[in-house]
Amino acid sequence: MSKRVIITGSTGMIGGLVLKLCLESNDISEVVALVRRAGNINHSKYKEVVVTDFLDYTNHQQYFKEIEIIFYCLGAYTGTVPAEEFRVINYDYPLSLAKAIREKSPNATFCLLSGQGADRTEKSTMQFARDKGAIENALSSLYFKAFYSFRPGYIYPTKKRKEPNFFYTLSRFLYPILKLMGNNLSITDHQLANAMFTVGINGYSNEVLENKDMRMFQL
Repeated sequence: MSKRVIITGSTGMIGGLVLKLCLESNDISEVVALVRRAGNINHSKYKEVVVTDFLDYTNHQQYFKEIEIIFYCLGAYTGTVPAEEFRVINYDYPLSLAKAIREKSPNATFCLLSGQGADRTEKSTMQFARDKGAIENALSSLYFKAFYSFRPGYIYPTKKRKEPNFFYTLSRFLYPILKLMGNNLSITDHQLANAMFTVGINGYSNEVLENKDMRMFQL
């Protein structure tokens, strides 16, 4: 039976690849993309919903019925926004959406694009680790049909892009060395997107997937 999917962050590097996989898959009947502004995608499976407030879905409840998978790929890079805003984007946004969808589709599977080092004790000195650990805890406790957290290390973009900060510029330059240092430090954008999509469709034995786990999924 074909599945209805919700995706956020579909204009980003990973979200865009997950969206492409969804539109190409016979397992997906409809993709509802929650976006900040209208785009130019034209596809029979694709429905675009412009959201003005990612903390309030009162006017969007009709889109959340019979949803089977949520691919949550929206987030902010460390250092690109102030600390308070970083928390709102990486914690409050996904939790608000999850609660709204769970009211209509409690049997959905929630796939979160998290990050390596997410700390579920929420005691790390690094805000990124605390906030990612906190949202993992919060989403896991909502008791969807399934919740999966994907924790990539450095994500290597297979297509050249404008890097968000100096760390990513340096990491791209050092990627051949990172790759030689083992499977835990890095992953390509396609490997990550393939893992999210495949686990969303088929499930997985563990709630948390690290780089070494995600590298196993190839379409």
